[in-house]
Amino acid sequence: MKKNLSIILPCYNEEEVLPISSEKIMGVLLDLINKGKISNDSNIVFVDDGSSDKTWTLIERLVDSDSNHYNGIKLSRNFGHQNALMAGMTSQVDKADMIITIDADLQDDIAVIEDMVDAYNKGYDVVYGVRNNRDSDTAFKRKTAETFYKLMNKAGIEMVPNHADFRLLSQRAVNTLLSFPEKNLFLRGLVPLVGYPNTKVYYSRKKREAGESKYPLKKMISFAKEGLTSFTILPITFVRNLGYIVLSIGVIYTIYTLIQWSKGAVENGWSSIIITLWLLGGFQLISISIIGEYIGKIYWEVKHRPRFIIETNLTGEVKEDHER
Repeated sequence: MKKNLSIILPCYNEEEVLPISSEKIMGVLLDLINKGKISNDSNIVFVDDGSSDKTWTLIERLVDSDSNHYNGIKLSRNFGHQNALMAGMTSQVDKADMIITIDADLQDDIAVIEDMVDAYNKGYDVVYGVRNNRDSDTAFKRKTAETFYKLMNKAGIEMVPNHADFRLLSQRAVNTLLSFPEKNLFLRGLVPLVGYPNTKVYYSRKKREAGESKYPLKKMISFAKEGLTSFTILPITFVRNLGYIVLSIGVIYTIYTLIQWSKGAVENGWSSIIITLWLLGGFQLISISIIGEYIGKIYWEVKHRPRFIIETNLTGEVKEDHER
C-alpha cells in the first residue's frame, strides 16, 4: 500500500519566493506519485506564520488551483518558525504516514526528498537532511556555525551538525515529538531525543531563489541562546565555577593585603578597590541575567499557553496544540 507524504513549508513574508518554490515542490511531489513511491493523497501544506505581505493570498490561490495537493494554514500572528512547523505537523499527523519539513526559500535541495522517502521505505523513522559543505555561507557565518555546534556538543546536547529543519519524520516519530510539552522549542535538539531508527542524506545548500533571509545575525544569536538554555544548565554551572574562581582570587588578595599591612607596606588602594567593585558588579549582573533566563523559561512554561493559534485552516480539522 502506498504511503501518504505531507511536505510542510513554514512561510513568513515569502511572497517573492512562494510562486517559485510551490511549483518546484509540486514537481517533486507529482514525480514521486507517478513513480508509485507515495500515494496520490500526498500533499503540500503551507503554514503562514503571521506574514504581513501577500503570502496568504498566494497560498489561497494555490489551494484553489489544486485543493487535492495544496493545503494552507494561517496562524493568527507570528508564533515563530519552530511553532509554525509544529502547527503544520499537528495538522497532518493523523493523515500522513511521513512528514517532511523544509523552508520555503528552497535553499535546501529538494532533489534529496526522494532519497528521504526511499530511506523511510527501508525502515527509517527519522531522515536528516545534512549539508555536505557551507560554501554558500560567509566566512563569519561558517565560523559561528562551527563554534555553535562545538559548544552544543561540549554541553552534552545531541545534535546533528550542519542539519537545520530539513528532515523526514514517520508518523510515530511525529506523534512522539508532539508529545513533548515544552514551549521553548528547539527542534534540532528535540528530534534526536525521539530516538527510533535514523539516517542522513547529504546535499549542497543553495542560495535563496528570491526574497531576503529571515535569519539575520540578531535572530541567529537568539536561536543559538534558545537552543543552549533549553537543553542544558551549563551556563549556570559555568557561572558557579567562575564564582568559585573569583572568590578564591578574593581570598588570596585579602591574605596578601593583610601580609602587606603587617609589614607596614600598605598604600592607598583606591584604584584596586574600584576595579574590584566593577569586576564583581559586572560578574553579579551577568550571573543574575543567566539565572533570570532560566526563570523566564519556567515563567513561560507554567502559563500553558498554546504554541500556536490557527486563524484560517484549509486542510480540514486540526487537532489542538498537542500538549493541551
